[in-house]
Amino acid sequence: MSSKDRLIIFDTTLRDGEQSPGASMTKDEKVRIAKALEKMRVDVIEAGFPIASPGDFEAVQAVANTVRDSTICGLARALDKDIDRAGEALKGANSARIHTFIATSPIHMQHKLRMTPDQVVEQAVKAVKRARQYTDNIEFSAEDAGRSEIDFLCRIFEAVIDAGATTLNVPDTVGYAMPHQFGETIRQLRERIPNADKAVFSVHCHNDLGLAVSNSLNAVLNGARQVECTINGLGERAGNASLEEVVMAVRTRPDVFTCDTNLDTTQIVTCSRLVSSVTGFPVQPNKAIVGANAFAHESGIHQDGVLKSRETYEIMRAEDVGWSANKLVLGKHSGRNAFRTRLQELGIEFESETELNEAFARFKDLADKKHEIFDEDLQALVSDAETAKTQERIKLVTLKVCSETGETPHADVTITVDGEERSVTASGGGPVDAALKAIESMVDSGVNLELYSVNNITSGTDAQGEVTVRIKKDGRIVNGQGADTDIVIASAKAYIDAMNKFLFSDARAHPQMGDV
Repeated sequence: MSSKDRLIIFDTTLRDGEQSPGASMTKDEKVRIAKALEKMRVDVIEAGFPIASPGDFEAVQAVANTVRDSTICGLARALDKDIDRAGEALKGANSARIHTFIATSPIHMQHKLRMTPDQVVEQAVKAVKRARQYTDNIEFSAEDAGRSEIDFLCRIFEAVIDAGATTLNVPDTVGYAMPHQFGETIRQLRERIPNADKAVFSVHCHNDLGLAVSNSLNAVLNGARQVECTINGLGERAGNASLEEVVMAVRTRPDVFTCDTNLDTTQIVTCSRLVSSVTGFPVQPNKAIVGANAFAHESGIHQDGVLKSRETYEIMRAEDVGWSANKLVLGKHSGRNAFRTRLQELGIEFESETELNEAFARFKDLADKKHEIFDEDLQALVSDAETAKTQERIKLVTLKVCSETGETPHADVTITVDGEERSVTASGGGPVDAALKAIESMVDSGVNLELYSVNNITSGTDAQGEVTVRIKKDGRIVNGQGADTDIVIASAKAYIDAMNKFLFSDARAHPQMGDV
């Protein structure tokens, strides 16, 4: 594929996706997802915002030191300290990119930056030149380009290209643009900027009006050759353009698009499940490409048509996006080597034999509870173990619930807090309510439960239930997850996970002031 026919996929799940309330990822989780993205052959992985926090710096550094085949990108405001921090985090990358940005809309320049247009251009040029001290691969973003004046965009983009920017990103930061309008903006920029041929035009669309994918595709039709997107459309507010939808739209309609990606699309479903498991954000059943119902047919007319000819109701093959890869492969008689091999295929590796043996023991326990072990079960098992490993100050010891017709349900719960055992009995509207009330009475966090969500990991009555809870207090939002074949135990695990994060972990500082 020639370079002009190639559509570059820039994945920002680890950066913009992580800005979803409650979706913060640990360093190890970021590395796991980055390795899955690399296996899918994503061109550019935006690993984080190194200046945002020490944890974010370490995560970007870890991804840069691990991934070899994808370009690793770090975000930086148009400030010397941000750019230097990004450059330091990316030192170990085989291929590095610094992504610097500054706002260009009148409302942002006036009210947020309190800078004149001349000052914004000057700072943008200075930032690009400084970034070139670390790498020749420089991306510049005009934050809130969707509400910026076209003449000013032409001016600032021309200046940063002259300064050394190789990619120009046009973000619809607040999801305000309409598809035809956004496509026209890209066309005009490419035609009016004298040195436009020296840079790749990119787009980063938010989904506030449900138009992120449409805006991105219209931009591609008008010459954009990089799309910034996330797995499952993850992202703050209503999310970002969904990687799987953009990629498969371009792949499925070669009659419309004169470009294609280099992605191995058979890895899409596996990557989607991994991101969902790590973040605790379940994928809706009717989600395009990766939803459980995306290739399901219940209507008799549809079933008859598909049986006669798949193309009657399916415009792409389920196998092409990875659904065929998620078959039953393990059971209670499977050995340690088969277990290790399948996890490696899912992008999960262990740092030591001890960790492998502990995970294998948990696998055997799960196999005794349910006969069929699916890939989704393995991912949930590992995620549950990672949670327990990193957050152990509160632990569930025992849980007993009683629920019968005509009686108030109650739960007897024993936990340890820093090794000190505590027990209590509490009643509630149901066994889950009683169990969570019991835990709360012992930790006394005073949080509000904002979300309680149950998602079956696989089918069948013996399926693991994956519970996500979201708690909030004083403006801080934290997610907790737990998985078990017993939904009450899964609920207790999720609440304890959230408590450990809320009470004993430092709040992660999201760079909301500088989203692109």
